[in-house]
Amino acid sequence: MKLFESIGPNPRVVKMFIAEKGLNITRHQVDLLAGENRKAPYTELNPTGTTPALEIEEGVVLAEITAICEYLEDLHPTPALIGETPMQRAETRMWVRRIDLNILEPMASGFRYAEGLQMFKDRMRTIPHAADDLKNLAREKLAWLNEKIEGRDFIVGDRFTLADIMLFAFLEFGAQVGQPLAPANKNIAAWMERVKTRPSVAASA
Repeated sequence: MKLFESIGPNPRVVKMFIAEKGLNITRHQVDLLAGENRKAPYTELNPTGTTPALEIEEGVVLAEITAICEYLEDLHPTPALIGETPMQRAETRMWVRRIDLNILEPMASGFRYAEGLQMFKDRMRTIPHAADDLKNLAREKLAWLNEKIEGRDFIVGDRFTLADIMLFAFLEFGAQVGQPLAPANKNIAAWMERVKTRPSVAASA
């Protein structure tokens, strides 16, 4: 297998997941700043031009972070980062879905349409006038999540999961691009400090 990675929070998620699993996967760096991901030969591997992408074998490529992580979990179920039982897996997927749709997507689009506009305006449809609203939506949902994780060690109770990895990677990215965590989100701030101690954080930086 070969992981096509780059800068950015999406590849960071998969790299953290791989590090948590203790896997050794060959990597190839894709130059996003130069637009290498938007032209051949990369688009022949992944026609959406997004990173990361996992080449399983010649002609077989997986893209999208949840699909890649689900595949690796099925191959290497221990340690379980999605779940050991049907209920655990369902709970993790529920929180992954909530976090992805309500926080990560508006946060990322808010960046692309504002601070990242010069990089993205010729690569995709951008909506600059929507940037502030999208960032505010992410902030509102983070405040909601802050209340929901009161008393929990991790997003899904006492289990460290893909939901934690995704949120951590994007919040670290957000802090670098003008979307810092609001000070009022003390539960999430404490959770961030817990996650930062994990070896996978340094391994995926």
